[in-house]
Amino acid sequence: MQTNEKSLPENAYRPLKPGEEYVPVVPVDKPLPEVTPYSLIWGLLYAAIFSAAAAFLGLKIGQVFEAAIPIAILAVGTSVFTKRKNALSENVIIQSIGAASGVVVAGAIFTIPAIYILDLDAQFFQIFLSSLFGGFLGILFLIPFRKYFVQEMHGMFPFPEATATTEVLIAGESGGEQAKILLKAMGIGGVYNFFMATFHWWGEVFNSRAIPFMQGLAEDAKLVFRLNVDAAIVGLGYIVGLKYSAIITAGSFLSWFVFIPVIYFFGQHLDVVVGSTASTLIANMSAEEIFSSYVRHIGIGGIACAGLIGIIKSSGIIKGAMTLAWKEIIGGKALDQTAENRMQKDMRMGTVGGIILLVILAIFLFFWLGVVNNIWHAVVGLLIVTIIAFLFTTVAARAIAIVGTNPVSGMTLMTLIISSVLLVRVGLAGPTGMVSALIIGGVVCTALSMAGGFITDLKIGYWLGTTPVTQQKYKFLGTLVAAASVGLVIMMLNETYGFGPGSQLAAPQANAMAAVIKPLMSNQPAPWLLYLAGAIFALILEMVGIPPLAFALGMYLPLELNTPLLVGGIIAYFVSKSAKEETVARKRRERGTLIASGFIAGGAIMGVLSALLKYVRFDELAFIQPIILTEWAESHSGELLGLSLFALLSVYFYWDSKRV
Repeated sequence: MQTNEKSLPENAYRPLKPGEEYVPVVPVDKPLPEVTPYSLIWGLLYAAIFSAAAAFLGLKIGQVFEAAIPIAILAVGTSVFTKRKNALSENVIIQSIGAASGVVVAGAIFTIPAIYILDLDAQFFQIFLSSLFGGFLGILFLIPFRKYFVQEMHGMFPFPEATATTEVLIAGESGGEQAKILLKAMGIGGVYNFFMATFHWWGEVFNSRAIPFMQGLAEDAKLVFRLNVDAAIVGLGYIVGLKYSAIITAGSFLSWFVFIPVIYFFGQHLDVVVGSTASTLIANMSAEEIFSSYVRHIGIGGIACAGLIGIIKSSGIIKGAMTLAWKEIIGGKALDQTAENRMQKDMRMGTVGGIILLVILAIFLFFWLGVVNNIWHAVVGLLIVTIIAFLFTTVAARAIAIVGTNPVSGMTLMTLIISSVLLVRVGLAGPTGMVSALIIGGVVCTALSMAGGFITDLKIGYWLGTTPVTQQKYKFLGTLVAAASVGLVIMMLNETYGFGPGSQLAAPQANAMAAVIKPLMSNQPAPWLLYLAGAIFALILEMVGIPPLAFALGMYLPLELNTPLLVGGIIAYFVSKSAKEETVARKRRERGTLIASGFIAGGAIMGVLSALLKYVRFDELAFIQPIILTEWAESHSGELLGLSLFALLSVYFYWDSKRV
C-alpha cells in the first residue's frame, strides 16, 4: 500500500455503532517505521526551534500557539522534498516530539516571568527543572486516561487541534501543496511582523484615541477600543474559531465597555485610594489603569472558579481511570490485552507508577535544595504540586478535546492562590515565598499544559495508527529539549526587553500571577471581594450554558490581545460559509487553517529573530538607526497605518483561503 493512497476511514470522526471497530490508517498488523534517526532528529530540532518562537509569542500576547499543525506541515513538506517513502508514522513522531515545545512553553512563560516582574531572581536551573519535571508529570498523569479520552469516547469529542493536524498529515501524503501554502503564509506573516517589530514602520497596537472624535470618550467615559495588529494573533483566532473567540472577546468587552466605565463613574468623585491593588485615585486613572487595578482581578476569580467547576465535572473520569490503572498494575484483563494489539499498548502502569515516584522524589530534592532550603516547606510544595497537577489533568485534557484550547492559566492562578495561602501558613513568605510559589505554579502549569497537548498527540496517533507506547516514551525526550530551550529564551528575552508594563513583552499571564501573589506573600490584603465577584460570575455563566473559562479569560486579558482573535474567528466563519457545497467549504477551511498556521509560525519566529537582533544591538548600528521609526509607530498616524495594513492582511487572508 502506497502512502499517497491513504485516507481516514469513514467512521474516524463519528461515534461507533454497536459492534463496530475503528481501523486506523496504518493497519495494526502492518506498522510503518516510527522512531528512526530521521524522525528523531527532525522532531528534536523542531522542539528547540518552536520553543523559542512560542516563548516570544506567548510573552507578547499571553497566548501560546499549538505547534502541532505547523510542525506536521513542515514534516510532510520535508518528507515530500526528500522523496521519503512510507513516512506517515515518522511524521507523526516528528510532530509528537516537536509539539512538546508549545506545551512546555505555556507552563514556563505563564509563571516564571512573574519572578522578574516582581524584581526577584530566577536561575536557569530553576526554570529548566520546573519545566522538565512539570512536563514529565503531565505525560505520566495522562497515560492512565488515554483509553478513556482517545478510545472509549471515540467520536464524542471533536478534538479540533488533533483533527486539523491529522488532516494535514493525511493530505500531505499525496503531495507537498499544503507545505507550499504554509511556507508562503509564513513568509507573509513573518515579513509583516518583522518590519513592525524590528523597524517600527507602523504601530503595533491601534488605540481608539488615534481617532479625534473618540478621544473625548476615552477621557470622559473611559471607553477605549484597542487592537493588536499582529499577524500571528489573527491566525490564532482563525484556528480557535468564531464561537470561542467571540466568547473570549465578549469577556473583554464586558471588562472594558461595562466594568471600567462603571468603576470610573462612581469612583471619580472619591478622594481616597480604593483597595490594596491601587496606588492612585480612580479619578486620575486611565482606562488601562482601572483595568489592571480592579477589573482584571474579577477575571482572575472567574478563571479560578471555572477550573474548580471543571474538576467537579471530571470526578467520575478520574475514578474510572484510576480503577483501570490499578487493574493493570495487579495484572488483570487489561494488561493481557495490551500485549496482543500494538494500538492498545501503553507504558505499563507499574512502570508509570515507578517513574512518577522518581519524579516526585526529584521534585522534592529540587524544592528542598534549589528553592526553599527547608524540608518542611519542600514537603508542602511537593504535596501542592502532586495533588493539584493530578486533579487538573482531566480538566486540561477535556478542554483540549472539546475546545482545542488549553486553559492552564486559570488553573495555575488557583494553584498560586492555594500555594501562597498554605506557604504563608507554614512560615514561608516574602521574596523567598513568592519565588517558591511561582516555581510551584510553574511545575503545575507545565504539567497541565503537557497533559492537554499530549492528548492531542495520542488522538492523532490513534486515528493514523501509531503505537501509543512509542509516542509516550519519546515525548520525554522532546520535553527535555523544550525545557532547556525555553529556559535559555526566557533569560535572553528578559535581558533584552524585560517583562511587564512598558515592555514590548507584556507577559500578561505572568503579570496576572504577580498581581495575585504579591499581596498574599507580603502580608497585604488581597482583593478577595473582586475574586469572589469573578467566581460568582463564573457560576452564573455555567448556569446559563456559557463556558466560564473562556469568558473569564477574556475578562482579564488586555483588550488588544482578544480583538484580533475575534477578527480571525470572523474570517473563519465567512470562509466556512463561502461555498454551498460542503466539499468545497471544507477544502477552503483547511486552506485557511494552513494560512493561519503560517501566520502564527512566521510571526512568532520573526519575533524571536527581532529579539535576537536587538539582543546583539543591531538597532544601534549607524546605518540602521535612520530606518527605525519608533516615534512614528507610537504616533496616531502610525497606529492608523497599522490598522490599515492589518485590514489589508485580513482581506488577503480571506481571499487566499477561498482560492479552492
